[in-house]
Amino acid sequence: MIVYLAKRLLSMIPVVIGVTLISFLIIHLAPGKPTDVMTELNPKMTPEARERLVKYYGLDKPVLVQYGLWLKRIALLDFGNSFSTDSRPVIDKIWDKKVPVADRRLSITLLINILSLLLITAIAIPVGVYSATRPYSRGDRITTVLVFIGFATPTFWLSLLMMMLFSVKLGWLPISGLKSLNYATLSASGQVLDKAMHLILPLFVSAFGGIAGMSRYMRSSMLEAIRADYITTARAKGLSERAVVYKHALRNALLPLVTILGMSIPGLVGGSVIFETIFGIPGMGQLSYQAIMARDYPVIMGLLTVTAFLTLIGNLVADICYAFIDPRIRVH
Repeated sequence: MIVYLAKRLLSMIPVVIGVTLISFLIIHLAPGKPTDVMTELNPKMTPEARERLVKYYGLDKPVLVQYGLWLKRIALLDFGNSFSTDSRPVIDKIWDKKVPVADRRLSITLLINILSLLLITAIAIPVGVYSATRPYSRGDRITTVLVFIGFATPTFWLSLLMMMLFSVKLGWLPISGLKSLNYATLSASGQVLDKAMHLILPLFVSAFGGIAGMSRYMRSSMLEAIRADYITTARAKGLSERAVVYKHALRNALLPLVTILGMSIPGLVGGSVIFETIFGIPGMGQLSYQAIMARDYPVIMGLLTVTAFLTLIGNLVADICYAFIDPRIRVH
């Protein structure tokens, strides 16, 4: 298993390089330059000053040369400095050591996505098993309709509806952010409750579409497992239906779901751009939106690299879970 993990970790290197190269080229295909944001609104900016600014950031060099210089810095864990007016290092914007760990952008996005994955798994698996063990029943038809609604509902529209209902109309939940204005004066339990109240709506929006998709995958996988010959044999031996479903069928039906959960990480991180911006959550998604609007190449590339790395880690965790779910595919 150790050799297998070492090989998988080494195989991540060319994948990350390929992802960053493609992302770098696509970003530079966008019209305009990042310096346009700084120069177009400044009437005193002369053509000579604009040219000096372009040379200062190295934007006058060929794209592949720029990528090579960027890749050399990445090898030293240096993402460069932001093109924004503060010129802060990109790593400080993603992982600011001046604030508590729980309040850093990467920590916030990871927390929301991990909780979202747990919520998706906790709801999608029981719903999928219920639908598979009672196919075409009234409950199965109701969940099917709800799934179609989940697939068809845009994230931004759902976010606005939830904010209008639970925050504006009813006043039950905070409308944005992660903390209330009086957060510092609250007790430890009060601070935990305050953050939990702020996370309810973002978590619901983040997990809503995932629950719809995962429950359908689970239903399909469970139906295939229940119809297998070994399940017929288990029933013929006199095992209870509960033992047949949860001990034999469910374990094999989870294998495809593990793969899909690993592949869903990029979608969750990408979706965080929408709901973090709408709910005013200071995470990586909000930072991505701000960097894209400002054409801040270093910040965009830094975020894409971190996202690619998290995706590869998620796929590695999915492969490890395979070994625990199905002993037949363990690698020694």
